[in-house]
Amino acid sequence: MAKQNSPKNISKKHIARLERERRQIGLIRGIAIAGILIVVGLLAYGYLRLNVFALREPVAKVNGVTITTGEWQERVRFQRSQMLNMYNQYLSYQQFGMDVTQQLQQIQGTLDAPEILGQQVLDQMTDEILIRQEAEKRGISVSKEEVDAYFKETFGFLPDGTATPTITPTEFAFPTLSSEQLTIFPSTSTPTEVPTSTAAPTGTPDAATTPTATPTTAPPTPTAVPDLPTPSPTAYTLEGFEKDYDEMVKSFADNSVSEKTVRSIYEADLLRKKLTDDITKDIPKVEEQVWARHILLETEEEANAVYERLQKGEDFAEVAREVSKDTGSGASGGDLGWQPRSFYVTQFGDAAFTQEIGEIGKPVKTDFGYHIIQVIARQELPLSDSQYQQKKETEFNNWLTAAKEEATIETFEIWKERVPMEPSLQLQQPAIPQ
Repeated sequence: MAKQNSPKNISKKHIARLERERRQIGLIRGIAIAGILIVVGLLAYGYLRLNVFALREPVAKVNGVTITTGEWQERVRFQRSQMLNMYNQYLSYQQFGMDVTQQLQQIQGTLDAPEILGQQVLDQMTDEILIRQEAEKRGISVSKEEVDAYFKETFGFLPDGTATPTITPTEFAFPTLSSEQLTIFPSTSTPTEVPTSTAAPTGTPDAATTPTATPTTAPPTPTAVPDLPTPSPTAYTLEGFEKDYDEMVKSFADNSVSEKTVRSIYEADLLRKKLTDDITKDIPKVEEQVWARHILLETEEEANAVYERLQKGEDFAEVAREVSKDTGSGASGGDLGWQPRSFYVTQFGDAAFTQEIGEIGKPVKTDFGYHIIQVIARQELPLSDSQYQQKKETEFNNWLTAAKEEATIETFEIWKERVPMEPSLQLQQPAIPQ
């Protein structure tokens, strides 16, 4: 009979050792898994902290409305995109021999100064919140259709033709000069219309930016003749507009700016215009204006010397042509034409609207130098279109300043560490409507 093999005897000591090894392996495996989970968790938290949580953190609060980091960063990238478009446009001007070095340096300087650009955008967004809140109080809103129409207008797609201007110029004649005024200003031609500058002056008496009155003669009534055929440009169709719009949206998306943000900016601009019209609806279209002339000097010593010359009887116009640093008005004897007080800086306006008619006032200091002013006439007159629009903008800005002073605005300094620096100058931006 064959002998059977008996199972190998396993000691208790051996069993205990195997159990310890099993527990050690399990512990090592658990530590390894825990370590991996911790690393993954930290990476996930870091990603969420940077791309989710941080974007939701406020950079400012305006009357309880939060401006989040993400919203503000999108607007900064939008602003950088716009500036890069301008930069590229100026570069194209160089091909035609234009010197745009200064403009290019200014844009580059702003792009390289993140805190300046970041603050500008934060201020813009603060203004928009205040405007939206006031518009809501007044029942003013902007529809999706209005925003769509605004985009079409911006792109030059006007299927219904160019809109008719809402402001009709006020026709009027300046008053006939009195004998006293003719004595002060014995000119053969007097201002016969409001200055017709295309850009409203910015409140400075510097004639480099000050329009002067130019008398015009009405042209003869034209005789109706048939129009000659002219080559017609390719029609800008709805499909063409939609293609351009889609390209614009894509270009912004490439810079992490959503279509929603772009549309909100256009909507805010429309809302600002509507609110401006409502706030300024009662502004009169007439205002006291002054017809004055001046001589601008750099130093007080120069101004006093010229003042003494005028006191001794020298002709004001001739002296203005000879020495005035304001070459624009100086060429016409210092004549500034008829202007409202808002046209001038405060010191100049105060003098021009308080001096006696005909008096040659003592030098008045402004940021531009020293002015010797002579008032020829003062009277309430209708405002030109540009003057009226400037007055509306001034009134609106006054309201906005007061609204900021009354608002509860809290700014968090973390924004200074989070200003986007992209898109950069190395990227070529497609042109979009300004």
